[in-house]
Amino acid sequence: MDPGWFRAVNAQSCPLECDCPIQWPTALYCDHRGLNQLPSGLPSRIQYLFLQGNNITFLGSGTFANATNLRWLILDHNQLLSEQLDNVLFSNLTRLVYLFINSNKLTKVPARLPSGLKQLRLAYNHIEKISAGAFQNLANLMVLLLQGNRLKTIEGSDLKGLGGLNLLDLSHNLLDTFPKHLPSSVQQLYLSNNSLTGLTENSLHGFNGLRYLRLGHNKLRNEGLDPGAFNLTSLVELDLSYNQLTEIPTVPTTLQYLYLEVNQIQVFNVSSLCRTVGPTSYSRMKILRLDGNKLEYHKLPPDWVFCLRVLHNIYI
Repeated sequence: MDPGWFRAVNAQSCPLECDCPIQWPTALYCDHRGLNQLPSGLPSRIQYLFLQGNNITFLGSGTFANATNLRWLILDHNQLLSEQLDNVLFSNLTRLVYLFINSNKLTKVPARLPSGLKQLRLAYNHIEKISAGAFQNLANLMVLLLQGNRLKTIEGSDLKGLGGLNLLDLSHNLLDTFPKHLPSSVQQLYLSNNSLTGLTENSLHGFNGLRYLRLGHNKLRNEGLDPGAFNLTSLVELDLSYNQLTEIPTVPTTLQYLYLEVNQIQVFNVSSLCRTVGPTSYSRMKILRLDGNKLEYHKLPPDWVFCLRVLHNIYI
């Protein structure tokens, strides 16, 4: 319906540049309006503020002074610059749970983020380094998206304080070694589209709850992978597609989904999937992708079916 009609019948205050639907009185829609700055006079009732798809570059210290009830703040696809964000910009937003600043021009993580955040999305910015202590008060954060930045390494204190983190996305960065000092609570770790060449025996040490590990589109080689690199019984899904592997790496028999498409694998070595085969010794693999390699289905060793006895699909 015509936003003007809503404005005419809605007695509550609403910035002229935005829409305030009467059926969602706590939401303010200012997205895709060609705005260069934040509308003035944000209503104090607002809990959900949508500002994506504008040209905003600057947010001063008092920007959200009257909007301290915010729970969702969406700033994706603007032109925000780190030097134009005040250091105390978000500090008074004590009820903020979701903060999205994807696809901007940030070069560092915003300062003094509220401790109640559960999701922080900073994907596709220009972040090259994480300042020490940037996340020190974010024990409640569960999702951190940093893909599509320019990170070359993760230092010891970079992610300190993220004791409750569940999902960490570092894909599409410039990492050439598997990052150390990651939060041990992570269950989903995405590192695809980097320049990783291998993993040591201790790369995943301490990740006792890790379930999904994505390492596709790297430069992984068998000589760079320790035989015990993936010895983690909590793993459910492992993506090693689009690398430079010539053999199937050793994986735990508890793994259910293994993606190895588009490598250079020539031999199907059953021992990488099952160390022994017996009544109770077999792989729990459900899906195995080997398409785009140098294998042929009719040349697979005959004992593979005893190892992969609960397999749903195999792609050669």
